[in-house]
Amino acid sequence: MKELLYGIVGVIAKFHSYFMNLNDQYALNLTDKQLHFVVIGLLGMAMIFVIQPIFTILAKTGHVMVITWIYTFTVILVITFAIEIGQKATGTGVMEFADIMFGVVGFLVMFAIYGLLREIVKSIIGLITHR
Repeated sequence: MKELLYGIVGVIAKFHSYFMNLNDQYALNLTDKQLHFVVIGLLGMAMIFVIQPIFTILAKTGHVMVITWIYTFTVILVITFAIEIGQKATGTGVMEFADIMFGVVGFLVMFAIYGLLREIVKSIIGLITHR
């Protein structure tokens, strides 16, 4: 877990240095906070332009559950990482990548069970209303 987080931090540090060098190279004189504002703002907007069309198609084709699943899965990832980082920061537990994986797999298994039960109920209702 520690190695993964250090790897992510390393990649982020490289991007940070790259953007700070661009700032210096072009004499933009932006502060670190202003660069975060611009870079994260642009990253978020890029994600909007990619995700919005995908979600629009999913919604128009009746796949709202897929949108719900993607959103929930993303929040689960954030929560599990936050718990592990919080444990490391506070010393209340051991930060382990395996804990994140088990938590995410727990969600996937429980969602699979829910999806199966949902389809069974929908099929039964379909049989009843079809007659």
